[in-house]
Amino acid sequence: MSISLTKAAAKHVADQMESRGHGIGIRVGVKTTGCSGMAYVLEFVDKLEVGDSVFEGQGVKLVVDPKSLLYIDGTEMDFVKQGVNEGFEFRNPNAKGECGCGESFSV
Repeated sequence: MSISLTKAAAKHVADQMESRGHGIGIRVGVKTTGCSGMAYVLEFVDKLEVGDSVFEGQGVKLVVDPKSLLYIDGTEMDFVKQGVNEGFEFRNPNAKGECGCGESFSV
């Protein structure tokens, strides 16, 4: 099981971690919400929880709890800029569909 990130995503996370000044990495998870059922959740990690999996790519640590890993295993996280908009995009092989606004997905 794993999750990975592109060079652009790694750079963005590293820049955010440097600005913050402390922390282990970033937690990638899911929560039940939205019109399709699940949404991605990102937050800084200062300490690991029991059962967390840690994946490191390009010098950045991604932390995932066991429940979320079932839904996002194999996902690639990217950071994209389109015009004035920018944000993370997730290429999740487990997603069977997503809502029109792209905020949530179903498995």
